[in-house]
Amino acid sequence: MDFDTIAAIATAPGEAGIGIIRISGKKALDVGDKIFRNKRQASLRECEERKLNYGHIIDPKDGKKIDEVLAVYIKSPYTYTTEDIVEINCHGGIIPVRRILELVLENGARLAEKGEFTKRAFLNGRIDLSQAEAVMDLVSAKTESSFDVSLNQLEGSVSKEVKQLQNTLLGMLAHVEASIDFPEDDVEDLAYSSLKEQGEQVLNKLSSLLETVYTGRILKEGLKTVILGKPNVGKSSLLNAVLRENRAIVTDIPGTTRDVIEEYVNIKGVPLKIVDTAGIRDTEDIVERLGVDRAKELLNQADLIISVFDTSTELSKEDFHIIDLIKDKKVIVLLNKSDLPSKISEEDIERYLPNKRIINTSIANNEGIEALENNIEEMFLSSEVKIKDNIIINNVRHRDQLLKAKENIEEALQSIGLNMPLDCIEVDIKYCWENLGEITGDTVGEDIIDKIFSEFCIGK
Repeated sequence: MDFDTIAAIATAPGEAGIGIIRISGKKALDVGDKIFRNKRQASLRECEERKLNYGHIIDPKDGKKIDEVLAVYIKSPYTYTTEDIVEINCHGGIIPVRRILELVLENGARLAEKGEFTKRAFLNGRIDLSQAEAVMDLVSAKTESSFDVSLNQLEGSVSKEVKQLQNTLLGMLAHVEASIDFPEDDVEDLAYSSLKEQGEQVLNKLSSLLETVYTGRILKEGLKTVILGKPNVGKSSLLNAVLRENRAIVTDIPGTTRDVIEEYVNIKGVPLKIVDTAGIRDTEDIVERLGVDRAKELLNQADLIISVFDTSTELSKEDFHIIDLIKDKKVIVLLNKSDLPSKISEEDIERYLPNKRIINTSIANNEGIEALENNIEEMFLSSEVKIKDNIIINNVRHRDQLLKAKENIEEALQSIGLNMPLDCIEVDIKYCWENLGEITGDTVGEDIIDKIFSEFCIGK
């Protein structure tokens, strides 16, 4: 496709060793040629392609040196966008990169929109839509596992699987159309049998892909983990211990935490979105009561609850209320303050919360934290997913399209089982193919494409 020339800063803002300005489009070399001179005063056009060239950025209006840089020109189509690209490596920092970008924009380029470099790579056919989305997932990956999932997707793992399913569906459509066009050949019975077999293969594969969604969501967004307990049992101390920093205020005064505190932490490869909540109790304080209500709301959204009990006191009305709230949830129970004389035993908790994991801790002395981390790892990585060998769906849009495609093929199979007319079956198969095509971008609308790339950062 024929686009204008765009430019943007490709590195994060702030102090750094290097800052990179990327220029892409048919005038990229012209722009670079105007503002770059190497040590021998040669322009970028006179320098060797695909090699970093040492020199200076020069303001063509007055010949003033802007910065000492390394510049490279890469000719299309073997580039990220498949267009001509110039990249300027200058000193990191807000001022150098901003000055050079301003000079680039003054000399023929325009500022790129969010995700426009990757959007051009997609529109020019270098990558499909699922691979483009994987680029942003790579940038925002919080753990090595989520990075591996995104890298696998960038290399085309999801695309290949979807295209195989689409090819099967095209074969089914060919059978249907042959049977409709040539009814005299008596192939209808054979068509129903073949469609049933192929449709079940598609359904099984879709179901298999959808089974990975939960794992994919955890790896991408983090395990939603809520720390719950009555006031002054050690919830905020636990958050600080897990984060290895004093994130939450800790005092001996009950009710210190009045609002939720959210942080991300990586525990042995499991990303946690961990939430410290207000202590569960009846209170006249309006602000604290709102915090308690918010804590109860978060329970229904949590993948994991870490419930903290104070073993130095008897089980109270608040403790029994908490037990009632969590008895049907996925819970790890911490019996805290084990360094003090104990008034609650594991047996007491097991009586009310059977089959829950129970860990004795003294958070103040950093005892039991490693056991907690081991339990979290065991719970969610016990059947360890081999990221490099399996396809994991970690994108909500992909999940929605797979669910729609599954519904389509189920309706087609139901129609096949009832021996309904082939043209009715054909409609469901086509819908299934189209919904899968939205994952790779084959059948997606322009509005969806614009929305996806608007979520990218500028410069990518």
